[in-house]
Amino acid sequence: MEYIQKGTRAFNKTNWALFLAGFITFANLYITQPLLPTFADIFHVSPAMASLSLSVTTFALALSLIIVSSLSEAWGRKSLMTISIFAASILTLALAFSPNFETIIILRIFQGIVFAGLPAIAMAYLGEEMEPASLGVAIGLYISGNSVGGLSGRVIIGTITDHYNWHIGMIVLGGISLLVSVLFVWMLPSSKHFSARPLQLKALAKTLYQHMKDPSMLCLYGISFVLMGSFVTLYNYIGFKLMAPPYNLSATIVGWIFVIYLVGTFSSAWFGSLADRYGRQRILLLAIAIMLAGSIVTLNGLLTLKIIGITVFTFGFFAAHSIASGWVSKRASHDKAQASSLYLFFYYFGSSVGGTVGGVFWVKYGWVGVIAMIALFLVIACVLSYLLNRIIAKQNSATTL
Repeated sequence: MEYIQKGTRAFNKTNWALFLAGFITFANLYITQPLLPTFADIFHVSPAMASLSLSVTTFALALSLIIVSSLSEAWGRKSLMTISIFAASILTLALAFSPNFETIIILRIFQGIVFAGLPAIAMAYLGEEMEPASLGVAIGLYISGNSVGGLSGRVIIGTITDHYNWHIGMIVLGGISLLVSVLFVWMLPSSKHFSARPLQLKALAKTLYQHMKDPSMLCLYGISFVLMGSFVTLYNYIGFKLMAPPYNLSATIVGWIFVIYLVGTFSSAWFGSLADRYGRQRILLLAIAIMLAGSIVTLNGLLTLKIIGITVFTFGFFAAHSIASGWVSKRASHDKAQASSLYLFFYYFGSSVGGTVGGVFWVKYGWVGVIAMIALFLVIACVLSYLLNRIIAKQNSATTL
């Protein structure tokens, strides 16, 4: 059985299918982030409570990633990805008819569970079906679908909410997602190199435990937690700041602020190459310092400087995330897929914790409190990076001896 090769019709269909699947998954995952001020106003809940509409989803996603990746070994790749995107699309449509905030939270928990089906499996599918020479391009296109989807979902829901209401926004995005789900099933070739294996939960638990025993991996997982916690916190509450006096920006304009994400496409690739040249720890610390500098700039009252600060912060985040996630694969001596799954677990867990705790700081101390929390998280990231370097140096010294 031949592998999928670059330049073939199967290659194009596969890439389009996974690009679109990544697009709708991440468009729906972050659909409530621009709506946090709207939910707080309509449902009379605090900003921290409103943030749960995103935090519970990323927490459920974090818990489900490792389980779903194991299920795919027994049930198949395409089937689980199909269930994932169809279920996510239907749940977005259901969200549009939610009568209260409690219903939104329940539906978002279920969405978090089904969202895990794509990020947990897509990479495995590509690794099995693509020829090695074509794999890098395919993964790049899939990841671009994730980032474009996360950006577009926020812009779409923010713009439609501003002109109509959030219910219509959910219906539009849910309808688009269902259509794309149908295209996905039609376009994605069935697995040819997948061999079903029985679930081995005991072996999985042992592997995860071994990774968690490695102090260098724990440092990387901790860095993942605080980086994403910082990032989501800033974007969760910047909407509250900018839609209030003296800025009074509309939901449409706040939604378009997420276009800043595009700088991450450049910084992640550039800093990845810099890390290869000058060392991961040095460049990771530089990226974290850039995040810290950008967050401090947002304290300025001038709107232009606030946007510049958000841009600098975002640039630094994607650079740091690129280095840290790549470092996980480099450090894992066995079962790299499980090591990466743990990284994603802490990544999304950090999103849940940081995004919600940030609401407490926002209510009590305003934007200064939010930035203070972010700064604390980034200092922790620097300490963990320093410890990681010490641990690696000690391990290398022991190996040499």
